Amino acid sequence: MVRRLKSKEDTSAKNAVNIDVSKIVKGVIDDIKANGDAAVRQYSQQFDQWSPPSFKLSKQQIDEIIASVDPQTVADIREVQQNVRRFAQAQKDSLREFELEIQPGVFLGQKNNPIAKVGCYIPGGRYPLLASAHMTILTAKVAGVPHVIGCTPPSAGEMPAATIAAMHLAGADEIHILGGVQAIAAMAIGTESIPRVDFLAGPGNAFVAEAKRQMFGQCGIDLFAGPTEVLIVADEHADPYMCAVDLLSQCEHGPDTPAQLITNSEKVGQETLRCIDELLKVLPTAPVASVSWKAFGEVIIGDSMDEVYQIADDYASEHVQILTETPRDALKKMTNYGAIFLGKNTCVSYGDKCIGTNHVLPTRSASRYTGGLWVGKFLRTQTYQEVRNDEASGQLGRLCGRAARAEKFEGHARSGDLRAARLLGDQVEWIEGTRKALGLGSVQTGKAKL
Repeated sequence: MVRRLKSKEDTSAKNAVNIDVSKIVKGVIDDIKANGDAAVRQYSQQFDQWSPPSFKLSKQQIDEIIASVDPQTVADIREVQQNVRRFAQAQKDSLREFELEIQPGVFLGQKNNPIAKVGCYIPGGRYPLLASAHMTILTAKVAGVPHVIGCTPPSAGEMPAATIAAMHLAGADEIHILGGVQAIAAMAIGTESIPRVDFLAGPGNAFVAEAKRQMFGQCGIDLFAGPTEVLIVADEHADPYMCAVDLLSQCEHGPDTPAQLITNSEKVGQETLRCIDELLKVLPTAPVASVSWKAFGEVIIGDSMDEVYQIADDYASEHVQILTETPRDALKKMTNYGAIFLGKNTCVSYGDKCIGTNHVLPTRSASRYTGGLWVGKFLRTQTYQEVRNDEASGQLGRLCGRAARAEKFEGHARSGDLRAARLLGDQVEWIEGTRKALGLGSVQTGKAKL
């Protein structure tokens, strides 16, 4: 029997009075479609008080900004990016191009071609998420994308130096200090100074997420992302203090972060609640984390670990952390998660900041049907076909004719008929009739040309 020591609040009334994000975003996008750079500049000034002579940084500016960053920070960026690069490269290496002769003379194959131009959004706002540069820009470059544009907002009217360093070291071909809807729209639409991209990647606030949603179709996007989510699966051996620390580590992302502890131990659940209350008294980001925990935090008790795993899988959370004696059981028990973190030596924060896997992950139960951002998102797996054998082509023509007519696609059927007549000598009435009307004579069979 499932018991709840803490449930999330009903926030439907609050949500009902929210501003119309969709309408605001549409207005900005429509203005940028009509007025290009002038509109981009207007919104950048309005929302970020930022209107430099050029949003794009020059090489000299980038070099000067990176020189101002603490050398240890630069060294850490390089180390983290090396982890991300190694994992992304391993992912790319797992994607095989091939060519298969499925029957004599019939060749089918696939190639993995990178997207030509990608736009990556690196959020700023409450926190400068420079790690997002590794996850988006660097992963795109590992995939082989020839041109990557990075956009990030100013930080309180200043250049976000560490973020710029991360974007440059990740391999960005252009860096624009531009944020919000105006950045997403500019990259998706193209303006006088910002090239149009084929694909958008990167997290952001509700306005950025809505802008990506509205631009989807005009360009591709990585995924529809909502607020960060964390779910911890714990058994009776788990450390409640660790559970509390790790839950709050994610709650500080914003005031709308869902956070769940699901355990078979009421003692672990109660002690975790007590630890959270104490930690919120001293956590510097408690003004944000406490709001999330109060509104969206949950502690759920299951009768057995099998039940605990089933509840956790039903949530399909973005981040799932396993604090049990046998954490690898989760790989067999669960399939719905953006990323899973196994054992007490691993934490979600490692995935967010440094371990090497991608932190752009599905939220709002989307892990039921998709994974997160990875090198394959920047590649197009494209097929090709070639029939070199006359007999095989003729037989395929006959098959195509029958299959197409079963679906009432007469034009498709006739493409097959034509090859069956040419290569196998089939007598096809419509071909003879139309060729005669055109003054072309009869079809010659065998290897002869029409």
